[in-house]
Amino acid sequence: MLDIIKLKKSFKYAFDGLKYVYRAEQNFRIQILVALLVIIFGFIFNIRVQEWIVVLMLIALILILEILNTVLETFIDILKPKIHHYVRIVKDLMAGMVLLASLIAIVVGILIFYPYINKLF
Repeated sequence: MLDIIKLKKSFKYAFDGLKYVYRAEQNFRIQILVALLVIIFGFIFNIRVQEWIVVLMLIALILILEILNTVLETFIDILKPKIHHYVRIVKDLMAGMVLLASLIAIVVGILIFYPYINKLF
């Protein structure tokens, strides 16, 4: 049987997590801003459904990776608060993961939006 009270608590905890990452991580706030701008441009240029799917999946991927980065960094800080050589490597790898996905998303965004922008000029 579906427990509505547990379900409501689960959603509350999930939104608390999103609020935390939004408040604590500058990069997450920047990524949200960029995502909103991309969505606005999607409406302005009236991109196709297939393009919307790609854009929204990439936005979700970047935001999820940033949350994962925050989770793992927080967990590492709890386990090993003093900077250890391997801790730095793990944190750098996680940051690189988000950066790489973001760069690929930019390239895909250019490929999607370039024809629409090119029509303007």
